[in-house]
Amino acid sequence: MRTFIALFALVAVVVADVPFVRSPEADAPIISQDADVFPDQYQYKYETGNGISASETGVLKNAGREDEALQVEGQNRYTAPDGSVIVVTYIANENGYQPQGAHLPVAPEPEPIPEYILRSIEYNRLHAPKTIDGQRR
Repeated sequence: MRTFIALFALVAVVVADVPFVRSPEADAPIISQDADVFPDQYQYKYETGNGISASETGVLKNAGREDEALQVEGQNRYTAPDGSVIVVTYIANENGYQPQGAHLPVAPEPEPIPEYILRSIEYNRLHAPKTIDGQRR
């Protein structure tokens, strides 16, 4: 049993000695960086040596009120593995995160509702079952 444990420990040490593959992106230098943070607003921007850049501003709207919300606007830029430059601009607020970019998919326009379905909906609306106390009878 001791031999098995010693052999298992030796195998673990050998496996742990395998060098990890490190991406050259991990050592990209920071070319510029700036940040300002205040109680009701902030902004930051940075750029790295491998072409990655980002900037963002945030403002607290309606401070102290029940409908207080953070309004954020920003942009990210990087080069995709295929060599194309990806730019994402966004707004994030009480309506959620709203990104925009040429690479993002766009939903197709919805098909119009066929006339026969519209007629059926109207018929059902006009001929709805009678209700008593909100219950169908």
